Amino acid sequence: SLSGIRAPVQSSLAMAFWVAVLGALLASILGGLYLLGVFRRRRPTEPPLDKGHIPWLGYALDFRKNRAEFLKKMQRRHGDIFTVLIGGYYFTFVMDPFSFGAIVKASRTKLDFEAFAVELVARVFEYHPTKNDLKILQVSSTKHLMGDGLVVMTQAVMENLQTLMFHNRDSGEGRRWQQDGLFHYSYNIVFRAGYLALFGNEPGTGTQSEEKAKERDLIQSEELFDEFWKYDRLFPRLAYAVLPPTKDKMEAQRLKRLFWKVLSVKNSREKDNISGWISDQEQFLAELEVPEYMRDRFMFLLLWASQSNTGSSSFWLLLYLMKHPKAMQAVREEVDKVLGEAGQEVKPGSPVVNITRDMLMKTPVLDSAVEETLRLTVAPILIRAVVEDLNLKMANGREYALRKGDRVALFPHVAVQMDPEVHPEPHTFKYNRFLNQDGTKKDFYKNGKKLKYFNMPWGAGTSICPGRFFAVNELKLFVFLMLSYYDLELVNEKEEIPPIDVSRWGFGSMQPTHDVQFKYRLRI
Repeated sequence: SLSGIRAPVQSSLAMAFWVAVLGALLASILGGLYLLGVFRRRRPTEPPLDKGHIPWLGYALDFRKNRAEFLKKMQRRHGDIFTVLIGGYYFTFVMDPFSFGAIVKASRTKLDFEAFAVELVARVFEYHPTKNDLKILQVSSTKHLMGDGLVVMTQAVMENLQTLMFHNRDSGEGRRWQQDGLFHYSYNIVFRAGYLALFGNEPGTGTQSEEKAKERDLIQSEELFDEFWKYDRLFPRLAYAVLPPTKDKMEAQRLKRLFWKVLSVKNSREKDNISGWISDQEQFLAELEVPEYMRDRFMFLLLWASQSNTGSSSFWLLLYLMKHPKAMQAVREEVDKVLGEAGQEVKPGSPVVNITRDMLMKTPVLDSAVEETLRLTVAPILIRAVVEDLNLKMANGREYALRKGDRVALFPHVAVQMDPEVHPEPHTFKYNRFLNQDGTKKDFYKNGKKLKYFNMPWGAGTSICPGRFFAVNELKLFVFLMLSYYDLELVNEKEEIPPIDVSRWGFGSMQPTHDVQFKYRLRI
């Protein structure tokens, strides 16, 4: 009968249906496990592979907790090259400084920096770059933050530092001891001077109007610093996309909207003395028909990139000098010598000294102290995306296969800057570490071989900081003026140098876990 035929057919159809469902489910499970990295195995020519014990996350929690200690542990376990799973990505860390060149000199068709940078700026600044952004930044930085352009920018920073540091010099207040947190004071002054030099001043014509414009600059830059500091504290969690949907996330959005407005293209057109570095890049983006709201976001990105590190580096340098009297004396003597050779003198009733770029090029002792400060306190991670399967040749001649889609990373702070063979007593501040006895620059060696990459606070290769010369001049100008004009003392002379906030590993200049109180007063 028909019913007798229909039953086995229905049974077969049902079975086929469930086989299909189970097959699809199994495929989904296997695909998910593949994405989690469960099936990845080390191939014979690849670096040692360590996936940790948590699927997909791998070592993400360990890495976030303390990047330096994690990498030291991995290096002890696996040697100078190893691949680890961190939050769904496989990172191959190269810890041999002689092999750094193979990474930083690789063409972008093999190892690409931009892929990682695009993800970061979209996540943190909600800016979506064009394919020409990096070239625009490099061209503008070469023109305005190096060579003759750097002379102009150095002078702009100098004039704004004079306004910020000495606006009440004749009031008598400056001759009394004043107290502040050294980190807050340094970051505040350097940020505001850099911001005003780059993004311009309030307009003013005539003596009275100019004075009022300076007063507005003082007030507005102070308010902006307070907001910038709030955002900077949220930055590490924003960068790693671990800011929970709480009031912190709402605060981050409020701050972004504030900076988009304050730094907007519309507002910048009302400023005087806006730098060519800012105006040129804005014009380039406009010519590429980038929407104005997106150019506003780019301005915030430029502010953070240019001013998020120099203030904290200024803090560390001043603190190290105050904790090492011999270093303080050596740098102060050099500063006084350079001023004297320029025919300038710090004395009552005289104008504030004007420090030029040429003067800053005659400070080898200060340069060494700056370099030593950066060695101790700057810890960027250089990351490249592997564009295609390739073989990486290490300095020892051995080749390792890298897979397309993986990341290659360098962490010079651990690999070389704190290596006792390269830098004896690496945790100790030595102001003249980078100088020979005759005052010339010193070479560094490992295993008897000269090192090219012995200190990398600015990165290297395609991702080297294009504003590094400007940043160094900002730092040196501030310290030059502080040592020329002020007596400086720690409130507690026995207070130890504070630990580093490990949450900021990988983001440039480190910050302290807490501030250090200091006193300052005019020397004259």
